[in-house]
Amino acid sequence: MKPENQAASPGFFTSKLNDMVGWARKYSLFQYPFVTACCGMEYMSVACAHYDIDRFGAGLPRFSPRQSDVLMVVGTISHKLAPVLKQIYDQMCDPKWVVAFGVCTCTGGFYDNYATVMGIDTIIPVDVYIPGCPPRPENVLDGLMKLQEKIQRQPA
Repeated sequence: MKPENQAASPGFFTSKLNDMVGWARKYSLFQYPFVTACCGMEYMSVACAHYDIDRFGAGLPRFSPRQSDVLMVVGTISHKLAPVLKQIYDQMCDPKWVVAFGVCTCTGGFYDNYATVMGIDTIIPVDVYIPGCPPRPENVLDGLMKLQEKIQRQPA
């Protein structure tokens, strides 16, 4: 007869499988860059050899949302562009994650007017916020590592 606490816990095989799938997902990030403004220059610098985003498994951007699992929203989002962003998010397959890159994407930045979305989390769910105007490449890599930790903790 099994003790009561053992019956509720996942088995050895299931927990090891979850660990393996989490590790594989965290090092195979296919990002879709949704670049709209000046933060795009910093986004490109992170992909250069000096910072080498490829060592985190995120080196090959995809240019179709159907082939990607990380949506990198980079720059200011206007209300006119918001439905396009929502449609792109909806086209992505599960599991999917969203990174808000730059202060304009996170909170609307210094734009406080009728045309700008005050944070993309009002349109789509955001997993990681990387603030800055523009964020330094080191901050982008730190945000990417935080996303990897979140991905690894999710069940398969």
